[in-house]
Amino acid sequence: MTYTLNVQKIEPGLDMTGKMKAVCYGAKFPSTPIAVDSKEFAKLYKTAGESSVVVIKGLEKDQNVLIHEIQMDVVKGTIFHADLYVVEKGKKVQVHVPIVFTGVSNAVKALGADLVKVLHEVEVEAEATELPHEIEVDLAKLAEVEDQILVSDLPKLKGVEYVTGAEEVVVLAAKHKEEAEEEATTEIDMSAIEVSDQKGKKDEEVASE
Repeated sequence: MTYTLNVQKIEPGLDMTGKMKAVCYGAKFPSTPIAVDSKEFAKLYKTAGESSVVVIKGLEKDQNVLIHEIQMDVVKGTIFHADLYVVEKGKKVQVHVPIVFTGVSNAVKALGADLVKVLHEVEVEAEATELPHEIEVDLAKLAEVEDQILVSDLPKLKGVEYVTGAEEVVVLAAKHKEEAEEEATTEIDMSAIEVSDQKGKKDEEVASE
């Protein structure tokens, strides 16, 4: 899928209504301040993420970029700035790609195991045009309790090399831990009762004298 984004170079007098600031740069591309439509960018980021090539239009020539970093208003929950990295044709880049879990684990559904998702993204290296948008992990591979899926078990994709360690655990079906019932820890102190009884008898003897 091809993603595109219309941009404008920021120059004096530019109307920023409805727009947000961004910057695009690269190894052979000078840092250039640009403006993008805020709503258009938010929608694009939601679908393209940071691992898909985006073609930006509006500069002297179209550029292929990756959304490298965003800055968000934590109160409003809106993006107010973005860094766009210009990728060179034929050059490999390293990015984090989100993991999407599919299917149903028999260990979880039938055997009562707990599904533990350890990783939600993995780092890969590839040419920008070959970067996967996401990587699917089939939970059906977790058939028995204690089964696990490692990075080395992830799909082999053409032109893509996993940077995250091969032995890193992605997801596992862990044995379910029952909540231990609270056991009564208070024991009756029989010796204290005996002492008390003996003291009571002595008091009675004194009173009768």
